[in-house]
Amino acid sequence: MKRRTSPDSPMLFEDVPLVPDFRLELKARKAGHWPVAGADEAGRGPLAGPVVAAAVILDPKRIPDGLNDSKQLSAQKREELFVQILATATVSIASSSSTRIDETDIRKASLDAMRRAICGLSVPASYVLTDGLDVPPGLDCPGQAVVKGDARSVSIAAASIVAKVTRDRMMARADSTFPVYGFAAHAGYGTAQHRAGIEKNGPCSLHRMTFSPLKKLPGDIGSD
Repeated sequence: MKRRTSPDSPMLFEDVPLVPDFRLELKARKAGHWPVAGADEAGRGPLAGPVVAAAVILDPKRIPDGLNDSKQLSAQKREELFVQILATATVSIASSSSTRIDETDIRKASLDAMRRAICGLSVPASYVLTDGLDVPPGLDCPGQAVVKGDARSVSIAAASIVAKVTRDRMMARADSTFPVYGFAAHAGYGTAQHRAGIEKNGPCSLHRMTFSPLKKLPGDIGSD
């Protein structure tokens, strides 16, 4: 049995489909909301780099095949779908820097990036589906948070792919500026290679100094 929720509470589902579909978007459309945007973020957990959010409005007649939670796809497949999404959908991307994350916290920084991505859509959304537990405050339209949304909604799945590929590319570029950490290999996550680089060289300006174990370390070997 599905758990009933209020319009402002996250959708909680037991019957998560094998692959995302368009049912939530069509439900919103039936209720008079169109177009519908999906929104998601990438980079909440890393020790370094920004959190990146994306908002996507899919064309129902041109939905790329194979959309899924970005974590379930290979890097090559994500890149392929990223190109297809940009070619067929309305897309907006925003990010919050490591400095912003440290000044607020990762939740607030993530929601702020998601809000800016949604508000930056060239076609204003009438309704927003977001992955997780929260809809960003300050939107000009209603929305619904969907637990495991990137596994339920193709729009959220598309946003997760755009956010993930964008962030991975940003961290690959950062690797040329700060090569001692291996950002291209791990995108800022706390791998053994990354932690060894921090222990040997200290943190750089991309590191989130409020994250453990970085908040215990002094030093900065670079700047933005």
